[in-house]
Amino acid sequence: MLQPVKDLLFRMKDTSELIVDLAYSAILFDNEDIAEEVLELERKLHDLLDDTRVSSILAARRIDEAEAVSGVLQVANATEKIGNAAGDIAALVLRGFKLPRDMIKMILATAEETIVKTVVPDDSRVADKTINKTKIHTMTGMRIIAIKRGFEWIFNPTKDTKILKGDVIFARGDVTCVPKFLEFIGNKCKPQYTIPEIKIENLERAVKILIKMKNLSELAVDLAYLALLHKNEEVAQEVVYLEEEIDDLRYELQHWVLGSSRYYEDYEKIKPLMAILEIAYASEIIADSARDIAELLLKKAKIHPILKDIIMGSDEIVTLVEVKSGSKLSNKTLGELKVETNTGMHIVAIKRGNKWITRPTASTKILANDVLVAKGTKEGEALLKKICQ
Repeated sequence: MLQPVKDLLFRMKDTSELIVDLAYSAILFDNEDIAEEVLELERKLHDLLDDTRVSSILAARRIDEAEAVSGVLQVANATEKIGNAAGDIAALVLRGFKLPRDMIKMILATAEETIVKTVVPDDSRVADKTINKTKIHTMTGMRIIAIKRGFEWIFNPTKDTKILKGDVIFARGDVTCVPKFLEFIGNKCKPQYTIPEIKIENLERAVKILIKMKNLSELAVDLAYLALLHKNEEVAQEVVYLEEEIDDLRYELQHWVLGSSRYYEDYEKIKPLMAILEIAYASEIIADSARDIAELLLKKAKIHPILKDIIMGSDEIVTLVEVKSGSKLSNKTLGELKVETNTGMHIVAIKRGNKWITRPTASTKILANDVLVAKGTKEGEALLKKICQ
């Protein structure tokens, strides 16, 4: 029996958001278990898209309904493309394509967060307790973002979600918090990384480009959904600009890879360069998908109300907040006012004039007229707006 389109799209959106995080974690930590999970989620996205197509066609009985459903399918197709890109990254791990150790170190040095996967043992202190009661986030610094229970997935679990023995849990947090998290869960297995020692000239340049592509592509997806939610063509146009910038970055990275490849004749030694290219291509596909979503607005397509319901119905929302002159946050760092602690909102990017600051840290200073792109709860959004006034 087919499910309602709204439920199908909601599950597709949640799945696509998790799958990208898992894919990047799989390649950075050379983790085949996580890579397998990504491929399973990719297959799930394909099934959801098939059901969405059938349900959408059955729902359209008039021309105006068909036009609105067309937009829904465009969002669904873009979501599947995001999943395919994540699957391509995960496939690198299973095929033995690894990033060089020096590149991993540089990327992790700039990354604030990572994702870890572990199984809840029978004697775990968190078994048969709600997330709120376990105080996992407070005690370890890691936040549970998904739970796999048998063949079922629980995305964005709430504080009242109960953790059961045998659950596979995925948590996000600082890289340094992983050992404490595993010990708290009661899983003595430590992650084993087998990253090759391969020296590549001018690696810093490639790392900067790759990190920027990853950050901008993820930002583009957030802004695309934000544009749909508020029917904001200006934000939709920003998505187009970001996609074009990512295209330019890919050409620059390709040029670097071609220049570096001349030093390596052995196939095994050139595999890390191939992995870098594939990740760059996947980041571009994610940005292209975001543009597909944003262009619904720019082409004046009819936006089905169901899309707004899906975005608003998520436990985690994306919002734009302008920092007013004279606000508490103006000329202060995010750390000084403990923005994330006090509001629950994670600042994913800052727009300052025509420039973007992606992945701001606690030491990033906020200026008047900055526009913050933040993720969190609806209650947190209200608190953030208050300190920005």
